[in-house]
Amino acid sequence: MAGSDGTEADGADTDDGEDPIERAAAAWVARLSSSDATEADRRAFEAWHAADPAHAAAYAEMDALWRQLGQLPDPRRRKGPSKTLAGLAALALIGGALAGQGGLLDRLRADLWSGVGSIEHATLPDGSRVDLNTDTAIAVRFTSQERGIELLRGEANFDVVPDPSRPFVVRGGGFSVRALGTRFFLRADGADSPVGVVEGRVDVSAEGRHAVVSAGEAVRIGDDVLRVSAADVERDTAWRDGRLIFAGKPLAAVLAELDRYRRGRIVLLDARLGERRVTGAFDARNTDEALDVIAATMGARIRRLSPLLVLVGSPL
Repeated sequence: MAGSDGTEADGADTDDGEDPIERAAAAWVARLSSSDATEADRRAFEAWHAADPAHAAAYAEMDALWRQLGQLPDPRRRKGPSKTLAGLAALALIGGALAGQGGLLDRLRADLWSGVGSIEHATLPDGSRVDLNTDTAIAVRFTSQERGIELLRGEANFDVVPDPSRPFVVRGGGFSVRALGTRFFLRADGADSPVGVVEGRVDVSAEGRHAVVSAGEAVRIGDDVLRVSAADVERDTAWRDGRLIFAGKPLAAVLAELDRYRRGRIVLLDARLGERRVTGAFDARNTDEALDVIAATMGARIRRLSPLLVLVGSPL
């Protein structure tokens, strides 16, 4: 139930698990830091702030949390619009909507696709197997000369049936990967390691650059060349079984990976915290559980402001 001032009424947690006092505090931080806050807004805030010590504590916590971003100036010295909680929440909502729109367009073009947070498995017309990671879409372009696949978005793993007369070629993210009989993956989302090989060998080309990648190796993007190096490709493809495995990975990179498996945004507030290393295995289908484990083991503070916006920072 909403109050007349637009904030949530105090009481039990909302149906989506959010704390109504924290939600109200976040709304007040956003409202008071906006350039069009009125005296009536400030009087209403003072009344809400004084009504319960829990209100004051929640507001202080939320205000301090967002000042960590370095994006929320002191309202008493405000000179114009600023990036506030409302702005970032809106950004998360708009970004999610745009990503959803892009995903919908790709799905309309696709023959096979997976939703955000889901992992799908399929058999292609030639008997080859394909695994689609979260939010992935592919178009099948088989001809008598070539077994072509267009990776429209996301990441896919291919277990290719050999056919020397018809090469198997996957194109996506600016890369072309050619294989006769092998198991490999390709990411089309700008990842640092977009191609890796589990079995066999593939030819990779991109913008005039070329590399041969063998089992146990991955392509890493260089300035002018495709760099090939040893990689734990079994770990990199553990998502096929619904697992995300990290070994000494910076927390910032881990959060970015978890972000792929959920709608909305995970926002890291503390760059130093993001440099800490994470080793562990998580369930790709339960990113909330993964966030709780990170909070418990690393002392990180998790704030779920809405189903679409999660903040990760250091304890205050």
